Amino acid sequence: MALPVSDSPVESRTFSASASNTAPRFPNIAFVNPSNIHIKNHVIISEFCWLHGGIKTIIGNFIHISYFSSIAGGGLCIFEDFVGLSAGVRVITGSELIRGEGLTNPTIPREHRAVSRSFVHLEKHVFLASDVVVHPGVTIREGAVVGSNSVVTKDLEPWTINIGIPAKPVGRRPSEKIKALEARLYEQSGVSPFDPHDYLHLKITQNLIPELQPR
Repeated sequence: MALPVSDSPVESRTFSASASNTAPRFPNIAFVNPSNIHIKNHVIISEFCWLHGGIKTIIGNFIHISYFSSIAGGGLCIFEDFVGLSAGVRVITGSELIRGEGLTNPTIPREHRAVSRSFVHLEKHVFLASDVVVHPGVTIREGAVVGSNSVVTKDLEPWTINIGIPAKPVGRRPSEKIKALEARLYEQSGVSPFDPHDYLHLKITQNLIPELQPR
């Protein structure tokens, strides 16, 4: 069970595109811990999204995050280039611990609260349809697609089509044309591919459990 973790103040602001970014700007986006959110080029974040910087949140190039989607949990989030999130997607990078390890919810001081900080990594060309939920500790490999209302609890293989609770592969997706168009777009746009390797060492799960001091 993944219960999203938040313990940072919320900053609501309009998404500001970089100078090289031709994407439109939308209001009513909440950024939590915004200093840890890094956004590359040609990114659209639609209205009423909620993004937690957590340990670090890196959003690559040519990415759309549709309305009412969220990144929550306080862990690491990596979106490689060409990732797409449809409306209402929930990406959960951390969770409250609920088996008696400590108190839960963000009103609790850290020395009394039990949480798990983890990661979610979406590789290139991953597409998540409406209302997909991605649990902590998951890597969705290049080109994988997840159907509406599915719940992802473990890694998904490259170029697979997945549905269900939990999400399981039901087919495959051809990659040749997609990769050819990717190369052409990089060349035409002058955008350098986002390389995630500098962040992969952060893909760990840590359980933060309070200790009781003897009286």
